Amino acid sequence: MKRISSLLILFLATLTSTPLFAQVDDQGLDEKINAWVQPATEAVSNVVFFPIQLGDDAATSMPLVIIFLLLSALFFTVYFKFINFRGFGTAIQTVKGTYSDPNDAGEVTHFQALTAAVSGTVGLGNISGVAIAISLGGPGATFWMILAGLLGMSSKFVECTLGVRYREIGPDGKVYGGPMYYLTKGLKEKGFGTFGKVLAVFFAIMCVGGSFGGGNMFQSNQAAQQFLNMVGSTSSSAGTIFGLFMASMVALVIIGGIKRIGSVTERVVPFMCGIYILAALVVIIVNAAQLPATFGKIFGEAFSPVAVAGGFVGVLVQGFRRAAFSNEAGVGSAAIAHSAVKTDYPASEGIVALLEPFIDTVVICTMTAIVVIITGDYNQAGAMGGVEVTSQSFATVIPWFPYVLTVTVVLFAFSTMISWSYYGLQAWLFLFGKNKLNDIIYKVLFCCFVVIGAAASLGAVTDFSDAMIFAMSVPNLIGLFFLLPVVKKEAARYYAYIKSGEWKQYHPEAK
Repeated sequence: MKRISSLLILFLATLTSTPLFAQVDDQGLDEKINAWVQPATEAVSNVVFFPIQLGDDAATSMPLVIIFLLLSALFFTVYFKFINFRGFGTAIQTVKGTYSDPNDAGEVTHFQALTAAVSGTVGLGNISGVAIAISLGGPGATFWMILAGLLGMSSKFVECTLGVRYREIGPDGKVYGGPMYYLTKGLKEKGFGTFGKVLAVFFAIMCVGGSFGGGNMFQSNQAAQQFLNMVGSTSSSAGTIFGLFMASMVALVIIGGIKRIGSVTERVVPFMCGIYILAALVVIIVNAAQLPATFGKIFGEAFSPVAVAGGFVGVLVQGFRRAAFSNEAGVGSAAIAHSAVKTDYPASEGIVALLEPFIDTVVICTMTAIVVIITGDYNQAGAMGGVEVTSQSFATVIPWFPYVLTVTVVLFAFSTMISWSYYGLQAWLFLFGKNKLNDIIYKVLFCCFVVIGAAASLGAVTDFSDAMIFAMSVPNLIGLFFLLPVVKKEAARYYAYIKSGEWKQYHPEAK
């Protein structure tokens, strides 16, 4: 602990002092990289985020990929007879380990797999993105955001069940899973081997790109900005120093693989989410008198928006967009983390995975929404930026909360990075081969991108990676529709196992 404290003190002193390193013309380099990447960014974004006009106003356009994600989630919900609600209690019991066999193959527990996946989705979007969505769509957008989050639970159930069903376990016990494997093996079973392999390779390429950008550089960049603003650093090399510090912390975790990642996220995720939710509850309790009016705005303006751009459709669009970008249900990324779970019943992890959008969107995003609505600050999001508005809303009740929020942002970014490092690594090994050299190459590259993200301002690069992340959903959803009968069979098998009571032999206290 003394060494860690000394390191942190030295780190803070360095950031707030004169530069230790000669500063390269980062801005000039940033502009050159942006100019080089911009054409590709625009081309990919125009395809992936092709807008569909749903009303007369520009605010009513929604990317086709998000419509695809939402309609798929709705279909999965109906197909599995509202598994997102029926399976909730079973999910809680499964996470607790009630039905677990400690001897099952895998690397992490149900709880560790869940926290690893949640850490990949809970990030800056839960803080800033929600405030911006409400400023554009009004309080009513919260209702549609919650609805989309509930539907997304079904998508997570489907993709994570398949992730475990078609995973591969190496001689050393390491697990390799995710859409790459169920697209390849699952579609081959259906007689579409070549098609499945093409989809898997496309998914893996997009996943690697997304892991370096949106899952890494963007997180590092935003964490650096928030932290440096808090400490008032004027050092020209502060971003680089912060990046080096973050990269070293990330390296310490990801070197240990999914077991180390799971052991860290099972502590960090409950802690950071708990702090944020507790602070939000304090704000809500202090403003309890405004709570009825707040809920009145959320539900009333969801169907009868008042003076909001785009009217009813605009409100719906903003809520759905925020949920889709936040929980990534249907994108396929979470299936990679959930595949490493210790279980012989694939649907057990699918059931656990449906908790993820609930935690991310229905709980955390909704907490942010209520806070910025109840304090009335959401109207300022356009001028101030999402993080600033959320910070100001909390500060009305907890003056020192901006400091806590900064720590939360850094933790959110850190947890997102370590989870996405695993997603990208799995895709990298699928493309280039499962060996130690490829493992090391990817991890070194990932840590380098942490530093680049913190030191530079690569808008076009991160925009490009966002497009790559959502491009992952196209091959993933195609595979999900082909393999729905497999999921239904696995779900029936798991529920039969629970009903049989076989699990009680591993848990004497349940007899």
